[in-house]
Amino acid sequence: MRCPFCGHDDTQVKDSRPSDDNAAIRRRRHCPGCGMRFTTFERVQLRELTIIKRGGARAPFDRDKLHRSIAIAVRKRPVDPDRIERLVNGIQRRLESMGEPEIQSHVVGELVMEGLASLDPVAYVRFASVYRNFREAKDFEDFIGKIGGERNDG
Repeated sequence: MRCPFCGHDDTQVKDSRPSDDNAAIRRRRHCPGCGMRFTTFERVQLRELTIIKRGGARAPFDRDKLHRSIAIAVRKRPVDPDRIERLVNGIQRRLESMGEPEIQSHVVGELVMEGLASLDPVAYVRFASVYRNFREAKDFEDFIGKIGGERNDG
């Protein structure tokens, strides 16, 4: 593994352990070139996924982009980072287990919406406002009214 600090090609693994949710191996590494330490994560990838966007463009699935989107939605909310990681892992596993190499972007969006609804109601509304392209305050009112009705019905 290449050192992210100096670019040295041969770093040494000092410690390996499973992540909290056992979905990855966390490795602490040391660079003999510059002496810096850093962490890497090794995950199982069942298959290469391609996301088909609304306009028809195709892009490889990007786990980091998914994580960033969720992190933006939960910013300044009392959500444990481990719960975010578990949500991202769960969404990725569900996408991979669908058995399809190409997945419509709205499928990913709906899985995120579903996960955020149970994670944090404010993050859920924040994500929905971008995902559903809210344009005015009435869009927020309608959405919040709808989810309020769903919670009262359930």
